[in-house]
Amino acid sequence: MEDLKVERLDHLGIISGVIKELGLIEKIDARIVPDADEAITTGEAVAGMILNGLGFSQRPLSLTPQFFVNKPLDRLFREGVRADHFNRFKLGRSLDKVFTYGCDPLFSELSLAACQQEGVDRRFRHVDTTTFSLHGDYVPESDEQAILITQGYSKDHRPDLKQVVLELMTAQDGGIPLVSQSWDGNASDNSIFQARAAALIDEFKATPTPSFMVADSKLYTEKNAPFLAQLPFLTRIPESLQVAKQVIQQAWAWNHWQPLDKNYRFQRIELGHYGIEQRWLVITSHTGWQQAEEAVAQAQAKEQEAIQKQLYHFQAQRFSSEEEAHVCLDRLARKWTYPQVNQTTCTSHLHYAHKGRPTPDTPLKSIDWQLQVTVGVDPEKRLAQQQRKASFVLGTSIDVEEVADEDLLPSYKGQGTAERGFRFLKEPLFFTSSLFVKKPSRIQGLLMVMTLALLVYSIAQRRVRQQLALQEETLPNQIGLPIATPTLRWIFQLLEGINVVTLVIQRQVRVIIEGLTDVRKKILQLFGQNVCQIYQIAST
Repeated sequence: MEDLKVERLDHLGIISGVIKELGLIEKIDARIVPDADEAITTGEAVAGMILNGLGFSQRPLSLTPQFFVNKPLDRLFREGVRADHFNRFKLGRSLDKVFTYGCDPLFSELSLAACQQEGVDRRFRHVDTTTFSLHGDYVPESDEQAILITQGYSKDHRPDLKQVVLELMTAQDGGIPLVSQSWDGNASDNSIFQARAAALIDEFKATPTPSFMVADSKLYTEKNAPFLAQLPFLTRIPESLQVAKQVIQQAWAWNHWQPLDKNYRFQRIELGHYGIEQRWLVITSHTGWQQAEEAVAQAQAKEQEAIQKQLYHFQAQRFSSEEEAHVCLDRLARKWTYPQVNQTTCTSHLHYAHKGRPTPDTPLKSIDWQLQVTVGVDPEKRLAQQQRKASFVLGTSIDVEEVADEDLLPSYKGQGTAERGFRFLKEPLFFTSSLFVKKPSRIQGLLMVMTLALLVYSIAQRRVRQQLALQEETLPNQIGLPIATPTLRWIFQLLEGINVVTLVIQRQVRVIIEGLTDVRKKILQLFGQNVCQIYQIAST
């Protein structure tokens, strides 16, 4: 034996295979033309950052060469690529080129091509925003297109730190990110939603098939109404609106519930609000009723304790008349949510003009009045609160012939895809900690690359779940039970321990993929021919 080399492959072959099948490197290089003297292209540098991020190695971007030092780069990229090619200077210059081309347009173009290739249903577009808190000082940009890193409303609950805002729009089908746009750290949700709505108005008019905008309750404001009037939208109506409370109360009074499934039921109400003709669905569920019952019981107990303290001080007071005492009690009771006054006892305290024991002829100086109060639970108030807490309202301007009432709730639940995307991007094992770069333009480029990694991850997860459904197969979960919808993160863990062993014996090179069990082969075959070639197994 003359030479032995062991390189870790693990799940990286899946990521590389998906990147190659989507043609991300070629598409980026077609837009950002490589220089003749570059060791690796901008597309390969971006692919390297994606592999580093999805390697979940907790290494910052500057240590990418260290991440690749024991990886089979000829399989993941091509012959001739070395770990030191992914140095911080190359990655920084690549982020600069991405910014110069346009981070947001580049992502949208790559995502659109990937969705068309994968056949992703893009009808329901889910929009949401989050913030990324940043540490340190940042070099001001002369380019007016660069975002402003500054303090603003922090969704990470770190108002002391500077931040940037990221807007994400995902497809309900697989949670595939469709749009990724960076905003100034102090950008408001209202301004972001208005800009996105204005862009979608033109896009929806140009698409031959109907498309719909879905967002959480932050979307539904009077300021956004002029834009919502031009878009088919689906959103949750804010509970703070008085009309929403009235609609819920009206639905429970009618009590004409229609079943959605074993858990949910609904009532439809058509109305005009903010100048928009809409249909609102008041939705409740058995689970929601149980949760509301527990919440109301806890709130009632907490309020009862506070009321006892209030009454302790109130009953010690003296009033100049019975009327004044009852007026003060009424003023206090109006603030109570659940209790009601059951009984009051008014006691008079006589004050005489002279000291000593009074006689029948002693004149009165004044009379003070004191109230003793007993309270109990108002069953009507409690029931109304429980009904309100067990219900919520979905509002939409979508025609019922395009989306039936029964399909509105599942469509809105897809809003969780954007929230899961944000959780993914903020995962400590992901390279969120890499946001140490000092130029705002590079921050924008890195946010785009991170969302591109989410695109690759989402497509790979969608593929494996589709194949499991088509083949009616399952994979073992964390406790060995069969599951048909595994997360890609769990699949990555199942593939830990796969190595590429290269033997050189008498000048003959032999490559062995070590660690391939039957379960691992089954997983890899779900991803198709390109991935199977990387792992040197049959595709079927």
